[in-house]
Amino acid sequence: MLDKVKHIILVLSGKGGVGKSTVSTQLALTLAEADHKVGLLDIDLCGPSVPYLLGLEDRDVHQCDEGWVPVYTSAEKRLAVMSIGFLLKNRSDAVIWRGPKKTAMIKQFLEDVNWDKLDYLIIDTPPGTSDEHITVMECLKTVRTEGAIIVTTPQEMALEDVRKEVTFCKKTGIPILGIVENMSGFVCPNCSECTNIFSSGGGHSLAELAKVPHLGTLPIDPRVGELAGTGKACVKELPDCTTSEVLRELVRTLTTVGQ
Repeated sequence: MLDKVKHIILVLSGKGGVGKSTVSTQLALTLAEADHKVGLLDIDLCGPSVPYLLGLEDRDVHQCDEGWVPVYTSAEKRLAVMSIGFLLKNRSDAVIWRGPKKTAMIKQFLEDVNWDKLDYLIIDTPPGTSDEHITVMECLKTVRTEGAIIVTTPQEMALEDVRKEVTFCKKTGIPILGIVENMSGFVCPNCSECTNIFSSGGGHSLAELAKVPHLGTLPIDPRVGELAGTGKACVKELPDCTTSEVLRELVRTLTTVGQ
């Protein structure tokens, strides 16, 4: 089912709570705003937040002769989405599965979804370096994967876990496209001044240590946070904010890599 997908991008992080799903959804929306056909696959089985972030929680997936039909965010079908969240009755349902069942579900997502023709497939992964990630790599052996974007926050505790993700990528042969530092500073909604409430520069230092590109620094911006649940693209709603600038540059980088 992935033979019609031109470029596959993994979004990884060894640490939970770094905003990886927000980066994944806004990246997918930015690519769609740039007139690309995009798929977003959420394989975080125990914490599927993509349906909520895109305002799609009331939608269902259906079967066709070619497999599962993903959920589209608009009539133009620029962005297709698949997540286990569409298979749960409500947001509070817990997925209490052992490894083999999770592995089988991820294989179905990667092999049985009828994506049709896509320019980009963004795969939003859970934190860590275990079953889910190994399953993804095994399933993608026969297709060309562009590489991984690794998301971190600037604190040393987060960086320690994200270093493990860098090691995982290198050991499994996943090309690292670069590192995005998220939650670096707080943008005041009144004066737009950015204050470092945690620290800053950790993502840049990690990129230098791992000898991979630093793809940008995203602050905490309440205006961007308010877009959660709306399915609206930051680059369209807040074109002049720092987050939009970084997202546009990230898309330019991906376009260059994909050529």
